[in-house]
Amino acid sequence: MTASRACSQGFTLLEVLMAAVILGLGLTGILVSMSQARKTMLASAYLETAQEVMDLGDMAYPLSDVKDPDDAQRGLDVRETRASELWDLVNKDVRMSKAQEEKYHGYTWEREWLNKNDDDEIDRLGGLHTVRVTVRWGDRRRSHGESESYVTI
Repeated sequence: MTASRACSQGFTLLEVLMAAVILGLGLTGILVSMSQARKTMLASAYLETAQEVMDLGDMAYPLSDVKDPDDAQRGLDVRETRASELWDLVNKDVRMSKAQEEKYHGYTWEREWLNKNDDDEIDRLGGLHTVRVTVRWGDRRRSHGESESYVTI
């Protein structure tokens, strides 16, 4: 009776191995989920900053100020402009803080007139012009650059 009681106490090697496998699979799933959540949070932060840069560009170069679409200074086409330059145009008396400089570093804004040479399309749209606004960020020299854009009429 003591021999059978000694055998019934504790787990077999197979049970311990199965528990280790189940625990390992659970931990792996948790770590993968955490990694994906971190990626999503970073992407969200980049897109939020890109939206802020889009807003800065729209305030620095408002479409409502365009009188002549071909004007090189205040026309529809606006060259790629750093976010810090946009900030200076919008906030003439307020300097960027260090945190803002770091946040906007590497971000650029550009507006492109898409139907510039297509008078038929402009007529079809009732005299409206189509523009694309693009914000770029990241290290484009190493092909790690990202961008976000929208098209408006």
